[in-house]
Amino acid sequence: MAGTEGDAGPGPGPAGAAPAPAVPLRTVLREWGRIGVIGFGGPPAHIRLLRQLCVERRGWLDATEFEDAIAVCNLMPGPASTQLAIFCAWRLRGRAGALVGGAGFFMPGLVVILALSVLFVSASPPLAVLGAGAGAGGAVPAVALAAGASLATPSWRNRPATARWFCYLAAGLAAAATIGPWLVAVLLACGAVELAVQRRRGPHPPTPDPPRERPHEQEREPGTEGGPGTEGGLGTEGGPGMLRGLAAAPLALTWAVGGGVLASIAWVAIKVGGLSFGGGFVIIPLMQADAVSRYHWMTGPQFLNAVALGQVTPGPVVQTVAVVGYAAAGIAGGLLASAVAFAPSFALVLLGARHFDRIRGDRRARAFLQGAGPAAIGAIFGSAITLAREISHPWQYLVLAGALVLLFPLRRGVVLTLLSAAAVGVTVALATGTVAP
Repeated sequence: MAGTEGDAGPGPGPAGAAPAPAVPLRTVLREWGRIGVIGFGGPPAHIRLLRQLCVERRGWLDATEFEDAIAVCNLMPGPASTQLAIFCAWRLRGRAGALVGGAGFFMPGLVVILALSVLFVSASPPLAVLGAGAGAGGAVPAVALAAGASLATPSWRNRPATARWFCYLAAGLAAAATIGPWLVAVLLACGAVELAVQRRRGPHPPTPDPPRERPHEQEREPGTEGGPGTEGGLGTEGGPGMLRGLAAAPLALTWAVGGGVLASIAWVAIKVGGLSFGGGFVIIPLMQADAVSRYHWMTGPQFLNAVALGQVTPGPVVQTVAVVGYAAAGIAGGLLASAVAFAPSFALVLLGARHFDRIRGDRRARAFLQGAGPAAIGAIFGSAITLAREISHPWQYLVLAGALVLLFPLRRGVVLTLLSAAAVGVTVALATGTVAP
């Protein structure tokens, strides 16, 4: 019967959720791969495409469960839209679906960004490529400001208190602009402070959401995926251990085979994939400090190119780390960086998806995010400062001003803005014979 094998059936879903249909793996690969190809625009675009597929067009998940999954993914560290894509695939086809769907989601962007890295991070790129990179790089600080602004309004609505919200925001901004390598410690500290403040107010009576009754709810036999004999649909024998091994495998292989630069790439990537609260831009100062200042894998302008490539290619913005890996150790470094960066997302969903309802209702998780969330938004604003410092040509400041106009008063998209900036850069380079007139 479907579901008796750990990989064969759909994931059980959170408590009270109706069983999802068992969708063929080839369908999961095709549909999630399609999103990976056309998913330009970052998390808002990815969430919209997943909703259209899973809720509106196919009816695989109901709207309430989908919104709950969005909320929980935003509570967890790591790229939220990637975790949402993995969760939706897990609901349809269990562990195998999660692995296939997650790979389909980020692999197209990885292929594209590594191909572009060969051009933009090479020792002597063509003049037109230099111009495109310099033009897009000039617009990147404006993109960071737009990313922070898009998150500020929802965070403000859920703020714990006005004064503390501004303090957390300021702490994140200052940390990103000054002590990039220690940014994550500041984010965690802000979350811990808010958690302590809310605890000091004294215990509150628990008010869990009542379980929602869903149509077609049915019992599962003991031992089937998600049934009473399993833990989170993982099976009683070796499931969690296997999944923890999945998360640790890229790191273990790195140390065993390469060490040295590969180990450094893996360490940077694990920080990017596991600590990026609020989106990929949060981790930009830390990645910049490692790639440019600590390991000297890239120059500052090359790092601007990497961030721009992460924005204009489809799939998650966290793919920027693949460019860093490529700059350090070629294609092998780019593949390793991507594998390690996405491993925490797979592990978090595969180990915890069945408990998403409880995670969302946990006041400690909410309190922590009410402190770390504003700090992460401040860090995104602060990343605009660190990125602007890497601008090296006067005409790039004009590009930056134009990008601000496109993104804010005119409300144009990020991809269009970066492509327009790249076109300006190509024009300048070809007209003057250099990117530094």
